[in-house]
Amino acid sequence: MRILGLDPGLAILGFGIIDCNGNSYKLVDYGVINTEANSPFPERLQLLYDDLTFLIEKYLPDEVAVEELFYNKNATTAIKVAQARGVQVLTCVNKGLPIYEYTPLQVKQAITGYGRAEKDQVQMMVKNFLNMKEIPKPDDAADALAISICHGFTGRFKEQFLMR
Repeated sequence: MRILGLDPGLAILGFGIIDCNGNSYKLVDYGVINTEANSPFPERLQLLYDDLTFLIEKYLPDEVAVEELFYNKNATTAIKVAQARGVQVLTCVNKGLPIYEYTPLQVKQAITGYGRAEKDQVQMMVKNFLNMKEIPKPDDAADALAISICHGFTGRFKEQFLMR
């Protein structure tokens, strides 16, 4: 099964693509899609849509795992990021992909065994699970890979994480 993991964002959308076969995980690709802060908001959303569509068409994932948003500071920023996440979800829906969502705590728990793990602990485990020579960078891409791996772990229980 090929899994596309997304760490939603407006300025930076992290993506991680892995192949999962049982307990075996193979890295396919990872990176980020960047939008310029000084670009008009609708154009930033269009760029996210177009680039994510390109990735889906290139790699043909079977399922998508996305991190739930968590904000408690700036409401204006949270709303814009939520709108960008909506575009990302819609892009996947338009391609007929099932979408599963996980909280940051669930991802950390799955990857490290501890829901309050530090970012560097999660990144080290991602590196180890995917037999990478170095910790994946930037952080948004590493987070997307962690989300992909977390989804791979859910196995037959994944239906409880299906976005509805």
